[in-house]
Amino acid sequence: MPICGDNIMRGNPPGIVVIRNYRGKDWSIKTYRYVVLLITFVAYAAYHASRKPSSIVKSVLDPDPLLEMSALYPWPVGEVFCKREMVGGELNVYNDKGWAPFDGKDGTSKLGEIDVAFLACYSMGMYVAGHLGDTLDLRLFLTAGMIASGVFVGLFGMGYFWNVHVFWFFLVMQMIAGLFQATGWPSVVAVIGNWFGKTRRGLIMGVWNAHTSVGNISGSLLAAGVLEYGWGWSFIVPGFFIFIVGVIVYLFLPAYPEDVGFPFLNGSVENETRMSTDEEALTQNAAAMTKEAHGIPRYGSVTRSSVHLSEACVIPGVIPFALCLFFSKLVAYTFLYWLPFYISQTAIGGEYMSVRSAGNLSTLFDVGGIVGGILAGYISDKLKARATTAATFMYAAIPVMILYRKYGNVSQTINVVLMMIAGLFVNGPYALITTAVSADLGTHSSVTSNSRALATVTAIIDGTGSLGAALGPLLTGFLSTKGWDFVFGMLSLGALIAGLLLTRLVIAELAERKKKPAVFGQHSPGADVTQPLLREQR
Repeated sequence: MPICGDNIMRGNPPGIVVIRNYRGKDWSIKTYRYVVLLITFVAYAAYHASRKPSSIVKSVLDPDPLLEMSALYPWPVGEVFCKREMVGGELNVYNDKGWAPFDGKDGTSKLGEIDVAFLACYSMGMYVAGHLGDTLDLRLFLTAGMIASGVFVGLFGMGYFWNVHVFWFFLVMQMIAGLFQATGWPSVVAVIGNWFGKTRRGLIMGVWNAHTSVGNISGSLLAAGVLEYGWGWSFIVPGFFIFIVGVIVYLFLPAYPEDVGFPFLNGSVENETRMSTDEEALTQNAAAMTKEAHGIPRYGSVTRSSVHLSEACVIPGVIPFALCLFFSKLVAYTFLYWLPFYISQTAIGGEYMSVRSAGNLSTLFDVGGIVGGILAGYISDKLKARATTAATFMYAAIPVMILYRKYGNVSQTINVVLMMIAGLFVNGPYALITTAVSADLGTHSSVTSNSRALATVTAIIDGTGSLGAALGPLLTGFLSTKGWDFVFGMLSLGALIAGLLLTRLVIAELAERKKKPAVFGQHSPGADVTQPLLREQR
């Protein structure tokens, strides 16, 4: 076991200690990185899975009173596309009368208010969570957030079994859940940023960010799979899932390399190179690792100081990307929360789908999002142009969304194709900004080597983005009553503004490319994108 001092080793996960004692030797840094990638991937997938049930049960809480849902089994067990038939006899398992207080004329608006309450608290909590994540032990902080999130998501579902019909109960449960959900993103991005340098960070994080779509898909399938037993189970099962993953995080997630005996990286290429060079020596045994790492600054998860919000805001690029993410998440989260409802209320090929089938079909949007996140990360690495890549994707999303609205109802095949392409362009920049860009700026050269800024910067960017995530579903709740053309008009405008907000950074990147040809794998927004801006300010 590496000898790093008591204050540092307090961050050593107990599960890893047991495995290390059983094996008689430590893992290599490559193994640790794989473990970190896997655990953080599953952790944030669990966060997103626990957010998905509300979109699945919308049409159950506030159904079309003239239609009955006839599907009994979810995809992939049963049919993906199931027709909805006119009510002819007994009520089905979905209880097509709805659930008070969401079954009235203002039911759609109330559902929108529930969404905005969750996302508003999530956004406000993000700023606090980011600072706390850079101040406290990330592993314990993430664990507490996941367990508490699971409890309150489950309590929302218990409203079904307790026969609760009071609006404030559901509102409060969502608000508290939103506060605890804010612990997730700053924490997991900070952990990844601690373990991986800037080399090919865009591609690595693009692949890793598939957890968002995987979480949405798994959450949809979990919620839809138990829907026939009562809509409460659609919340309890995902809530239990995130609770269990929180326990795994506590047992096995090393928040910082030095918590398990490796030198501090802070995202620098030089330190990453040294880590690769010394890897074999570092993993021999405790004495060898201590000797090999001698002279390298080491800061444990409980010894670093955090930066203030004001300091993080002045890091070049933070504000433009934060504002861009505001509109990017407005678009992405509107799809996240309202796409299943939109599909269930739209005749595709002249036929309506059941609530469950609409939820299952909506997962294809996230399948496209997985490809988009990876593609955006790869392109931004290759071109050394994070801002240009993000802006281009946002502009491309506009015509695709318009085509989806206009032709998505022609046939199931066209709907699926356009939905996946829309997911690719909508989720691509969203994934890029919240992962690689946040990590790059959190390890910017203006941040001192013994300070924590990753979680704080991530919180500023994603917290601002989450305000847009709250606004989009709220506006959709009102605009959808006037017609879905108004909703898609709002989404197209949001995508356009998101791209325009990065104009200055795009110009800076293009100017930098003219001076120096791009080299794959050497991107660093702190050095490449923002330096021209710094020179202009001088």
